[in-house]
Amino acid sequence: MSRAGQATHTPVVAVLGTGIMGAGMARSLLRAGLTVRVWNRTPKKAEALAKDGASVHAGPDEAVRGADVVLTSLHDGPSVAATLAAASPGVHAGQPWLQTSTVGPDATLELAAQAGELGVAYYDSPVLGTRDPAEQGKLTVFVSGPPTARESLAPVLDAIGQRTVWVSHDPGGASRLKLVANTWVINLVGAVAECLSLAEALQVDPRLFLDALSGGPLDTPYLHAKSAALLTGDLTPSFALSSALKDTHLILSAAEQAGVRLDLTEASAERFARAQAAGHGDEDMIATYFAGRTEK
Repeated sequence: MSRAGQATHTPVVAVLGTGIMGAGMARSLLRAGLTVRVWNRTPKKAEALAKDGASVHAGPDEAVRGADVVLTSLHDGPSVAATLAAASPGVHAGQPWLQTSTVGPDATLELAAQAGELGVAYYDSPVLGTRDPAEQGKLTVFVSGPPTARESLAPVLDAIGQRTVWVSHDPGGASRLKLVANTWVINLVGAVAECLSLAEALQVDPRLFLDALSGGPLDTPYLHAKSAALLTGDLTPSFALSSALKDTHLILSAAEQAGVRLDLTEASAERFARAQAAGHGDEDMIATYFAGRTEK
């Protein structure tokens, strides 16, 4: 039996931000039998969860009032800070806050300070995964925060993730690990895009390339998933290109502060920026493929 099944109290979770990731996590929480309250700046995105059993609230303060756990899934540090400020009339002392957005180490420390001023227990909790893992409750959750609420947070973490990695007791450690993991993902998607671009340019059937790697030591499910998105033309975002660009800037900023040069990641940022300028920002991040086209 899972830890969630052993819990004597069913947590009430306030989910602030119901975009691709937040909506998926909210549905996973509901499937696990937790009570879920939702709020989103664009109300229609939150209202879509009502049919799944979530209660929809007009403001973040209303959503968090009396909740056992607050979970944020928003675009960046400023949007998280603004949402917490708006929610502040409804929070209570010691209320655990799982901050799952990728905001970078600097913003994480700023948010931790903001939480401290409100008496909220801040958990730096970025998640690794995209739309499908969020919907299926199969994310990997990196967590940095005080151990005091680990038991009470277990039902929530078990519902949204297949694995929880406790990184440290202090905020920042989880966000640093997330940037390292995202560096791998961002450069991997760029490699997929470049291989498919070159295949097209050299008149190589991309399916022949995929078949050549299939089952071998260089194969990866990610290669086939992202290639399928391009080959079928379905660029519905599992993770939007604009969000990938935002994360890439966070990685490069952290690397610069640490005295490390990331040549591949710098190139990935340039590709993402070109693809976004060409109108692909709201598509899946494999749309970086379109940045490979040159004028002849």
